Amino acid sequence: MSLDAVTTVLAIRHGETAWNADTRIQGHIDIPLNERGLAQARLLAEALAGEQIDAVYSSDLQRAQQTAAALASSRELPLNLDARLRERHFGIFEGLTWAEIEARHAEDSARWRRREPDFAAPGGESLQDFFARAVAAVERIALTHPGQTIAIVAHGGVMDCLYRAASRQPLQAVRTWKLGNAAVNRLLWSSEGPTLVGWNDDMHLDGLDNEAEG
Repeated sequence: MSLDAVTTVLAIRHGETAWNADTRIQGHIDIPLNERGLAQARLLAEALAGEQIDAVYSSDLQRAQQTAAALASSRELPLNLDARLRERHFGIFEGLTWAEIEARHAEDSARWRRREPDFAAPGGESLQDFFARAVAAVERIALTHPGQTIAIVAHGGVMDCLYRAASRQPLQAVRTWKLGNAAVNRLLWSSEGPTLVGWNDDMHLDGLDNEAEG
């Protein structure tokens, strides 16, 4: 495999939203960043200022767009929006907290928490369909940029899919890895698929709480 054919992918979850803080399921509902999320996006752009980034892609939901815009504008790069990078569609779960889902939809909640690959909340998307969509979308983007470095800003569920694809973890495996807001996850992508390089780098956010207090 030629190194010229490998794409470096910086996979980034969007910054924090009010619904993240409330443990409320967003899915395809278009929620903006909160004040902390906007600060995270700014610190992310500053942390990556010294790195070569050839293209920036984002989910078309505004929480991802707002995070990606800080990266793209600092480099005068176009922001490429792609609906295929959206979060999983959670159907009737969207807009509810985890506790509300359990209280109102106990059986469906149990299947969701067991990570049954073929389960979809009514009106939503199954885990296996979501995984196929998200990974295929990133792969198509990555393979159009051989030898380059690209940033892809999306959602926690998309980050989880990429980790599983790169580490060959099954869909039903219990998650033991973090999916931090505005954290940087690094992968190498070739025609042979993704390889994990680094995960959940959030050192650039260390001073956020102190900055907010000052």
